[in-house]
Amino acid sequence: MKVAVIILNWNGIKLLEEFLPILVRYSNNNAQIYMIDNKSTDHSVEYVSSNFPLVNIVQNKENYGYAKGYNEGLKKIDADVYCLLNNDVEVTENWLEPLIKEFKSNQNTAVAQPKILNYNQREYFDYAGGAGGYIDSLGFPYCDGRVHNIIEKDVNQYDFNKDVFWASGACFFIRKNVFNSLNGFDESFFNHMEEIDLCWRVLKQGYKIRYIYNSNVFHVGGATLDYNNPRKTFYNFRNSLITLTKNIEKNLIRTIFLKMIVDGFIAIYYLFTLKLSHFLAIIKAHFAFYHQMPNLIKERKNINSNLEYYKTNYIVVKYFKLKYVKFFGD
Repeated sequence: MKVAVIILNWNGIKLLEEFLPILVRYSNNNAQIYMIDNKSTDHSVEYVSSNFPLVNIVQNKENYGYAKGYNEGLKKIDADVYCLLNNDVEVTENWLEPLIKEFKSNQNTAVAQPKILNYNQREYFDYAGGAGGYIDSLGFPYCDGRVHNIIEKDVNQYDFNKDVFWASGACFFIRKNVFNSLNGFDESFFNHMEEIDLCWRVLKQGYKIRYIYNSNVFHVGGATLDYNNPRKTFYNFRNSLITLTKNIEKNLIRTIFLKMIVDGFIAIYYLFTLKLSHFLAIIKAHFAFYHQMPNLIKERKNINSNLEYYKTNYIVVKYFKLKYVKFFGD
C-alpha cells in the first residue's frame, strides 16, 4: 500500500522548521512525504528543497486555500492513501502504523484520523478533531474530547477504535480512489468544514470513517486563522449552512429555519458581549449563504440516501442552557 503524507503550506516556514524534521524522522520508512505549496512568498519552498531533498514539492499557481489547494495538488500525487497533514502538527514515533493497518484490514474504511491532542497542553485533546467528530441536528460540529470550547483531559476515556461522522482536516487520511470519485473537497468552502462535507458524502456512499486511538499527534491549532478571528467565525457559520443544505435528506426547510434562529441568538450573544466583529461575521455569513442558495438547491437533486447524520439534538442549547459539556458518545 502506497501512503503519501501531504502538507499544504502557505507562508509557513516557521512551522516547517519546527515540525517537518520530526515528520521526516518518523514517517520516511512508511510513506512518501509531499508539500503542496500555495504560492508562498516566505522562502518555504527553498527551505524544504535545500534541507529535505526526500520531500517532494508540488507548487500551486495561486493561494487556493485548503479545499482547492489540496484538490489541485493531489492531482500530481500517486498513492493508495493520502494523509492530509497540517503544517502545525507534531507526529509521534510509529504514528502511521495503526492507520495503515486499519486501511489494509478494512476495505470499507475510506477515511480515518488519529487521536489529536493539544500541542501546548499535551494531556488535553485538541479543539480540531479530538477523538473524532460528530454534528448535531443543526449541523454544529463537536468531537469526543471537545464540545464548543470546553476541552477534555485525555484520561484514556476514548482509547478504542470507533466509527465517527467526520475526521479532522488537521490529520485526515482518505483513500485516493474515494477522494477522486467524490471530486475531492468542495472548493466553494475555501477554508473550514470542507472535511465535514466530504465525510458526509463519503458516508452516503456506504463507507466508514474511523478514529484510531493508538496513533497520537499533537496540533498547535489556529496557525492559519486563530480561533478568535472573525474570519473563522464567518467561514464556520456560512459553511455549516452550506453543508446542511447540500447533504441533509429530510426536513431541510425546518432544519435551516431552526439553525437560523440559533445562529441569531449566538449573534445577539456576541453583540451583548461586545464582540462586534463576530456579530457582523455571522450576519455576513448568512447573506453569503443566501447568495449561494439557488446553486445549492440545484445540487440537492443528487441526494438519494437516508443516512442518519446525528446522535444528539441542539448541542449549542445544551451547552449554554444545560451546561452540557461532555458528549462521551451517548
